[in-house]
Amino acid sequence: MMVALRGASASVVLILAAFLPPLQHAQDPAMVHYIYQRFQVLEQRLEKCTETTRAYIQDFREFSKNISFMLGRCLTHTSEYKSAVDNLALRVERAQQEIDYLEYLREADICVESDEKALAEKILQEAEEEKKIRTLLNTSCDNMLMGIKSLKIVKKTMDPDGSWMKDAGSNSAKVYLLAGSRNNTVWEFANLRAFMEDSTKPGPRKLILPLSWQGSGQVIYKSFLFFHNQGTSNEIIKYNLQKKTVEDRMLLPGGAGRAPIYQHSLSTYIDLAVDEHGLWAIHSGPGIQGHLVLTKIEPDTLGIEHSWNTPCRSQDAEASFLLCGVLYVVYRSGGQGPHRVTCVYDPLGTVREEYLPNLFFPRRPRSHSMIHYNPRDKQLYAWNEGNQIIYKLQTKKKLPLE
Repeated sequence: MMVALRGASASVVLILAAFLPPLQHAQDPAMVHYIYQRFQVLEQRLEKCTETTRAYIQDFREFSKNISFMLGRCLTHTSEYKSAVDNLALRVERAQQEIDYLEYLREADICVESDEKALAEKILQEAEEEKKIRTLLNTSCDNMLMGIKSLKIVKKTMDPDGSWMKDAGSNSAKVYLLAGSRNNTVWEFANLRAFMEDSTKPGPRKLILPLSWQGSGQVIYKSFLFFHNQGTSNEIIKYNLQKKTVEDRMLLPGGAGRAPIYQHSLSTYIDLAVDEHGLWAIHSGPGIQGHLVLTKIEPDTLGIEHSWNTPCRSQDAEASFLLCGVLYVVYRSGGQGPHRVTCVYDPLGTVREEYLPNLFFPRRPRSHSMIHYNPRDKQLYAWNEGNQIIYKLQTKKKLPLE
């Protein structure tokens, strides 16, 4: 580079010399002296520029060397940092996996604990429910039906449907006649003899109800008439026969009263019953396609004590009754053939169909519109094509509760 600068200086001198006039034409020697002095100054400055450039080049070389060294160290550190970061990332990933595993174990423990707790609560609820049912149905009654011994036609009326009964909750001898599936007239007879013989004096007492009943599922219990109110789907009326006033009313829950409960008794949507345990209702329920629902009612307050979905179907059924807390459903296949109990439901599970003999009723030409059990005289009161019938029963002791 220095050679190039010297060459450039000589070139400048030559160029300037080319433009100078010849010596013989020089006007003043002093001018020539001045020009050469300026050349000397220029050469000095070029020399200084050269030295400065040389110093810059040396500095740049040192700088390049330092930069290269630092870049090398940077690459080394970058590799170290990258390795450290990769190692840290690996450790973080392993730690996250361990945390996930511990979280899984914790959730699994919680799930197991939750499942065990839910199972324990379910078992406890079932035990409490069973205890409640046993307490609810705990009476001295321990009989189950073994046969229908005989039939007695007590009276015949013109109405194909209706109900007749005694007070199932008292020792009264009075007999009540409720003719028709929709009516509001109750006939009260002094006793069974007066009911059988129309000429007996005094004659029956006529009671006009403020509301009409629906179907043939009425019962009388402790001087109160309980019936399904006509024009409503699920309202039960409690009528005081002595005061001749409506004492109370209630609505059965769910789908009660939406459809007839017996295929061969289409006017009855709610069938009330009385046994040794008190007041019951047999009806349909929501989502129970064609199956009967059994509901225990507290007669004083008309509160629901408990309900059971039974396996008994309404198809081919004509009536049902309760005896010692067990539901017996009477069927007649296709409206023909014998009347037979083919479905039995016991909330306590002590009475099953396999424990029972074939339970046939004496042959009748038509289906029953009502069959109700009276726990006082242990007989069935039935209505069949206008005939008021009494069936005597044969029973035996239930199996003991486990």
